[in-house]
Amino acid sequence: MAERILIVDADKGVREALGEFLISLGYEVVMAENGQEALTKYRNGVFDIIMADLIMPSMDGMELLRRVREVKSDEVIFLMITGHPSIGTAVEAINQGADDYITKPFHLEDVKQRLTKCLEKQTLKGRLKTAQGLAWGLMLSIPLWLLLGIILVLLFKG
Repeated sequence: MAERILIVDADKGVREALGEFLISLGYEVVMAENGQEALTKYRNGVFDIIMADLIMPSMDGMELLRRVREVKSDEVIFLMITGHPSIGTAVEAINQGADDYITKPFHLEDVKQRLTKCLEKQTLKGRLKTAQGLAWGLMLSIPLWLLLGIILVLLFKG
């Protein structure tokens, strides 16, 4: 099943160009023109990735990021896009939970590489959580089996 991407940008041309490119790569794409519309679509749907412009009317990308992270902490990949890059906003976006920061004008091949990198990172995080769960399960089950063995020995001895 193809990953679902929510593209959020006030600039219709950017939304459509990025959307067409991502559809050509096999992604399922949904678009929104501002943060409020995006938040509504996000709450009513399931998305793997959100690509949002930093500066938008009604709700900017940073506020959208904060609200998305409140709903589901790190289950969705969030890429911040901006035409007004600064080190301060990049650091703030990453600190607020953005997975990457893309500056306009962007090269579509760069976007593709960043998406691939983020999806690989997400897959690795999922595998790590699974491995941690198995480790905890083993740590908890071994003492229980030992205790059960001791109890059985004591029962059959007496």
